[in-house]
Order: sequence, then C-alpha cells, then structure tokens
Amino acid sequence: MNIKLIFCFLLIFNSLWAQNRPEKSTKPLRIGIVGLTHSHVHWILGRPKADDIEIVGIAEPNRALAEQFAQRHGYSMDIVFNSLEEMIQKTKPEAVTAFNSIYEHLATVEYCAPRGIHVMVEKPLAVSYEHTQKMIALAKKHNILLLTNYETTWYGSNEKAYQLIKEGAIGEIRKMVFHYGHPGPIEIGCNKEFLDFLTDPNLNGAGALTDFGCYGANLATWLLNGQKPIAVSCITHQIKPHLYPKVDDDATIILKYKDLQVVIQASWCWTYSRKDAEIYGRKGIIECLNGADMILATKIEDRGNPIKASPLPEGRNDPFAYFASVVRGKIQVKPNDLSAMENNQIVMMILEAAKYSAKTGETVILEKFFDK
Repeated sequence: MNIKLIFCFLLIFNSLWAQNRPEKSTKPLRIGIVGLTHSHVHWILGRPKADDIEIVGIAEPNRALAEQFAQRHGYSMDIVFNSLEEMIQKTKPEAVTAFNSIYEHLATVEYCAPRGIHVMVEKPLAVSYEHTQKMIALAKKHNILLLTNYETTWYGSNEKAYQLIKEGAIGEIRKMVFHYGHPGPIEIGCNKEFLDFLTDPNLNGAGALTDFGCYGANLATWLLNGQKPIAVSCITHQIKPHLYPKVDDDATIILKYKDLQVVIQASWCWTYSRKDAEIYGRKGIIECLNGADMILATKIEDRGNPIKASPLPEGRNDPFAYFASVVRGKIQVKPNDLSAMENNQIVMMILEAAKYSAKTGETVILEKFFDK
C-alpha cells in the first residue's frame, strides 16, 4: 500500500470516527422510570430541569397514583404506561431507574439487561442474596451498569471522611458506629403504596433492618476498601407490633472484622430522623453529623469546633447526574464505589447474614454461611 493510499485511509477513518464518536454524550440520557411506589421517586420527578437526563417514560399500572404525581410534578400522562415492557418498547430508554418494590428489582433487571438497558435501583440492591446473584450475573452477561442509589452517597461529609481516613488523619480505624432511622414510615406519613411493600417482608426483605441497615453496610464496605466482615450478629425488635406486625422496626447489626468492629443501628422508633456516623481511629475521631456538618477531633476539646464539608462536584452531586455521567463514560465505576455492584453484593451478604442471625440468635461466620 503506497503513502497516498495510507493517507486517504487515515482521512476516511478520522472522518468516520468523528461522525460516530459518542455524540450522544452531549445529549440528555434517555431515562425510563420503573414504578412510582417507592417515595424516593419524588427525587427524580421533582429534580430541577437540567440537560443531563430526559425522562421519556414511566411504567406504573396504578393510574390514580400516576395522575396524583403528574399533578404534583407536571409530567404528561402520555409518557405513563401500564407495564415495563410497554414503556421500553414505546419509548426506548437508554437506562432506567427503579422505584418499585425491592422484590421487583430482579424482574426489572431480567427484562432490561438482555436489551442493553442500564439499571439504577433504590437501596438496597435486592430483596435477598439469591436475587442479588441473579441480578449481578445478568448485568455481567449483558454488559450493563447495575447501580444502587443511597441518599448518603451524595453527602459531602462522607466523601470528606473518606479522604481524611486515606490521609491518615485519625490513624487506623478501630470502630465505626452508624445511626440510620426515623420515627417510622407510618409516623412520617409515607403514602399507602410505599407502605404496602415497605412493611411486607416478602417485598422488602425485612423492616428497619433492610430499610436502614443497608446504609451502614454500604458505607462500612466503602470505608474499609471492600473488606467483608468475618462475622455478623444481629438483634431485632418489634417495638410497635400494632403498626408493623410483619416486620422488625428496630435492629442492631454488629460486624466483626480482623482489627475493628462496626455497629449499625437501624430504627423506625426514633423521635426524629437521623443519618450520621462515628468513625473512631487510633488517634482521632470523625463524626459525620449530616450531609455537610462534621467533627474531626483528636481530643475532647476539638468537638466544639465543627467543620463543614464541601458539596460533591457537578456530575457526582446527585444520583441522576452520576448515572448520566457513568453511562456517557465521563465517570468510571470502581468495584468499591458506593453505587457499584461489587460493594452492594457485600451489602447484601451482610443483610442476609443479619436476618439469619436475628432469626436464630446465632453469630454468622460469613465465609462458612455463604459456602453452604
């Protein structure tokens, strides 16, 4: 092949590459919403308009619920379909966000994965470890993203704590205590459709144990660089059986690692809502009081000098911006990231072991439990 032919070939190749390179990266990500029964759906429906995502369809058979939310958020009922299948076929989204029951996450992935449609589910990833394995296998087989959304992923305080730990600000971690809970889903006014699955152990996996226990498991796994605990113990209570007759409403999960302990307190029985963490190191303490306010203390006097964490940067500051950035290749998901499959597989191992421990009163040795 002579020089002229090579030069012509390169010109043609560059022209074709320029035409076919990810021009779509400049376009909004076409998102379908699967279900409206999880009240976290107001997060995406009420999100200020931006050019990173476009909601092209909603799959929700409950027309009354869809109409109620349409009046609240202003979307057209023309984009609401009775089933996931119809919504996908009519609107052809590139990705979906699942706001249905936790049990239905598997069916969502079963339909979307073979069609190359990326999936983000609300926490936790699945209703059981069995479902988790099936979902991850499908995602890997069909090369789709399978992400899990937690409110706490977008807290600047958690990101700052991670950085401080990496920098050695408090030395080696010795203990972590997570508090996640509120007065109860009925008490805070969750809608009936949300309560119907949230308080059903078959549809939600458990009660407060899964609803709030997953946060601590997710953050602990991330802060400990993907370590699995050696052992899991859990005690649950039904403090309000007249309100929550089928599920626990209070849980304490204890995770044993080689050189440290993690305590996750998850509850529907607290006077007010809280999502905070205490991280104890060999030479200091980090407290994440909320999404922004923190304490970094090496002595008791330091606790009177709180610091404020910066918000996360654009593209990583909310789940839908992040989802769009990942699909468009602007951000690469690492295995230990808070939204990643691998991290959330460990989360589901912890929750499964915790449920067994609470039921039997036994401490679960994780490696033996999942080798059975």
